[in-house]
Amino acid sequence: MSLLTKSVDVPAFARTQLALLDLELQSEIRETSGLISGTSPASLQRAGLAITNLVVSSQRTGLGGRTVLELAPDAATSSSSSGGTGELPEHGVRTGDIVLVAEQPAGSAKKREVRDLERKGARGVVIRIKRDAVAVAVDEDKEDATATFGSGGSGSSSRVWLVKLADDVTYRRMKQTMERLADMSESEYSAFTRVLFGLTTPSLVPADLTRDEEFGDGKIEWFDPTLNESQKDAIRFALASKEIALIHGPPGTGKTHTLIELILQMVKRGLRVLVCGPSNISVDNIVERLSPHKVPIVRLGHPARLLPSVLNHSLDVLTQTSEAGLIVKDVRSEMDAKQASIKKTRNGRERKAIYADLKELRKEYRERERRCVGTLVGGSKVVLATLHGAGGNQLRGEKFDVVIIDEASQALEAQCWVPLLSASKAVCAGDHLQLPPTVKSTNSKTKAKVAKEGDEKEKDGAIIKGASLETTLFDRLLKLHGSSIKRMLTTQYRMHEKIMRFPSDELYESRLVAADAVKERLLRDLPYEVQDTEDTSEPVIFIDTQGGDYPEKNEEEEDKEGKDGKGGGKKGSIRSLFGESKSNEMEAALVKQHVKKLVEAGVRPEDIAVVTPYNAQLGLLAPLKETFPGIELGSVDGFQGREKEAVIVSLVRSNPEGEVGFLSEKRRLNVAMTRPKRSLVVVGDSETVRRGSKFLNNWMDWLENNADLRYVDAASIET
Repeated sequence: MSLLTKSVDVPAFARTQLALLDLELQSEIRETSGLISGTSPASLQRAGLAITNLVVSSQRTGLGGRTVLELAPDAATSSSSSGGTGELPEHGVRTGDIVLVAEQPAGSAKKREVRDLERKGARGVVIRIKRDAVAVAVDEDKEDATATFGSGGSGSSSRVWLVKLADDVTYRRMKQTMERLADMSESEYSAFTRVLFGLTTPSLVPADLTRDEEFGDGKIEWFDPTLNESQKDAIRFALASKEIALIHGPPGTGKTHTLIELILQMVKRGLRVLVCGPSNISVDNIVERLSPHKVPIVRLGHPARLLPSVLNHSLDVLTQTSEAGLIVKDVRSEMDAKQASIKKTRNGRERKAIYADLKELRKEYRERERRCVGTLVGGSKVVLATLHGAGGNQLRGEKFDVVIIDEASQALEAQCWVPLLSASKAVCAGDHLQLPPTVKSTNSKTKAKVAKEGDEKEKDGAIIKGASLETTLFDRLLKLHGSSIKRMLTTQYRMHEKIMRFPSDELYESRLVAADAVKERLLRDLPYEVQDTEDTSEPVIFIDTQGGDYPEKNEEEEDKEGKDGKGGGKKGSIRSLFGESKSNEMEAALVKQHVKKLVEAGVRPEDIAVVTPYNAQLGLLAPLKETFPGIELGSVDGFQGREKEAVIVSLVRSNPEGEVGFLSEKRRLNVAMTRPKRSLVVVGDSETVRRGSKFLNNWMDWLENNADLRYVDAASIET
């Protein structure tokens, strides 16, 4: 049975998800274990999987009585010219990641097994990331291990590192949810669940929603009258829908802005709303925009940024500042005092006694905090959490009228069902034409194993043929019910009209319109002095390297030539680290040259980003950070949801065979070409790239006909 027929067998769907999730978790665990045991800390850091050369700068008690370690760069290795601790290096660690904090092995250390590291180190969750520090809430049974990391302060602490592990907490929540779904009898399905699996059709929404007539109680009064017509239409549609509404928000179309108005309209109608997203950042973005509106809101989990508007609504702060929270505060103070006394004692028996006291205090603290949290959450009209965070104890037994899922096209469907299983209406916002969630078990490295295991499970009737975790709820509902359940936002407020044109024509049915404020703005019009040059007066520039003078390299070739730094390791480990990543030295030189010209013309480095699909290319571009502090370098995948005034895209691929690898994924290219506001510069080999797909061929044709086209003499470039 296909996953995308008009109705879905629910138990088979749930079993399929369970099988796929299990393969994904195993794939992630295998990859993590292999990398940690066979790759140096320096190489893991370059791949975005670790942060090295850290010390414990402070220790405190966090939510749930957990010990929170603040980790900062070791002053001895910091590049800060002031002599104090500097900024964290470039890394891929995110809030919510499960990490291991352990003493950093020497460069010559033998293979490290994960269990050996875990025995000596401490597992935890990243709860906050700042420019110069990362905070980790340590698992309680490992708190005594943190004593070996030193007493805090850069001089006296031993050096530690932090490495990402497979996130089994999220998998556990998804697994529990899918098991519940698999075990349900058909009589237990709600009307909402039946619609989401195509067992019944969605309730009809009135065709004419063009007026501000509200359904039953008069005219809609907009909190923000400046909303455009497509945003208002999407809100009217979401209010009128009985079970499901999809809001399709292409890049820069004000999706979050629309959701804020929708939440306010729902609260005004007496509805209680649960707002979720796949990442902390997606949720915090909404908290930040919602907080000025004086609606009672609570943010579950830990905020991703230290913005007061976010912090003031987080349980972490509310449990200290609310009336109910004051009751908890005295126990917390006592725990902090105990934590501090651990640092002062070197006596093992005394330390043991302190940990025993802490254990008792934690029990009392948790009980008081649980009552406090219940009061806070129960009294809130809007509760915000990550999708898997919605499955925590804090929401057990809580009822909501609507679940809103932001970035639904970047979330695994099983993740969405964590809050949806008890919902009666949902609004999903996202863009299915940008990148779906990252799925490790579809990488070529694990594809064969997955296919083999999948075939075996398919024979057992446990798995639906052709199913993939990359098929999101958004994708599936659109295929199931068609565009009648969707409204698209069509005015974009980010890009110059010319930057917008190709993605609009190729992917968004030519429906995007550039708002007047952005349609003609260029780098030379920035609100500070920028010279009018050929680089600041063109919205789209294509530097075409065709001709084979700029060949790509495989990462293992780099390693063979000794260019991979002292942490390079064996060829095999590099391949697993970067997934046979590619780089292109000449393209990197062209990018550096263009950045230099922009900065010389007056464009500030913090307004420039360089993105590329390949991690190995980022390694070559790293010196830009030192030359132009403030410039941002990132992978295309990591830059989704971001924007900059000027974006330079290095495509990297250049080979006689016309192989383009994952450049052929048009959703990845869509992300790359829709990040800039005023200037898009594409550097690449049109001859190679155009052979990758019809979409790429069309893009190369469009760039040749519409961009400021430039060819470069290889001899004139300094590499």
